[in-house]
Amino acid sequence: MSRRVLLILGAYLLLKVSASAQTYGNQLDLYFGSWQAAPARTVNGLSERDVLTRGDTLHPTSNGAVLRSASAYEYATLAPHAETSRTRLGGQQQIYFIVSGEGRAIAGGQTLALSPNIAILVPSGLEFRLVNDATEPLAMYIIQEQTPSGFHANTSILAKDENSLPFSTADLQWSYLVKKIFVPSDGLATLTEVSTVYLDPLTVSRPQSTESADTDAVWTALKGTGLAFVSNRLLRQPPGTAFMEIPDGKTPHSIINPNEDTQLKFLYFAHKPANPANTYRPN
Repeated sequence: MSRRVLLILGAYLLLKVSASAQTYGNQLDLYFGSWQAAPARTVNGLSERDVLTRGDTLHPTSNGAVLRSASAYEYATLAPHAETSRTRLGGQQQIYFIVSGEGRAIAGGQTLALSPNIAILVPSGLEFRLVNDATEPLAMYIIQEQTPSGFHANTSILAKDENSLPFSTADLQWSYLVKKIFVPSDGLATLTEVSTVYLDPLTVSRPQSTESADTDAVWTALKGTGLAFVSNRLLRQPPGTAFMEIPDGKTPHSIINPNEDTQLKFLYFAHKPANPANTYRPN
């Protein structure tokens, strides 16, 4: 299938299901955020930049201010031969996904090696620090979630190697190849899934809207530049750019990989209700 045919097919499918969808116009840009456009700040020895921030999910007032279930979402780097200060999270926990560099996470007698595609879940109340022994920066995405009253956090850091996880597919989405990294049974507090998602060259995902108004789902491009169809617009999504699905149960979204030889890769996290009351079905 040629790139032109793929784009025409994708546009036809999305515009077909967009006929009755709410059009957000220029407000669609508010659901996108990129760490490259954010100012850097130093926190506990890390250089951090916001990807998305907390805000009104249905009526954001600034670019990327859309988070609801996650309390923060950042891109961070730890300089060569540096380490963070000892940190203890209170009322929240964090998921770190390493994208480049090598280092260590140290907590409670554990020392865990960090390298690309390693994810760690750091629970509330556990003192920890990160160390970079290498000559290159240690780069990562950090997802933060609040821990509700009565939540029983893990007592140690949990690490997963995305490279060793199996792929799963979902026919409903047509082309997604998914590696589930963390789910509630792993110790997530508010989120219900943290995964990586791949899209092969010249493929398109099935257009769909959020499962309910309580669904939060964020897609961050890690590898390759794809095309995000949202409502009736087409937007480029290069690496470092995140998009939050509009949770109105009406506005469809889809991802197209127009590249002939490059696989797309995304970091995906979501909160989905156990029994969605408003489920969208494409025509």
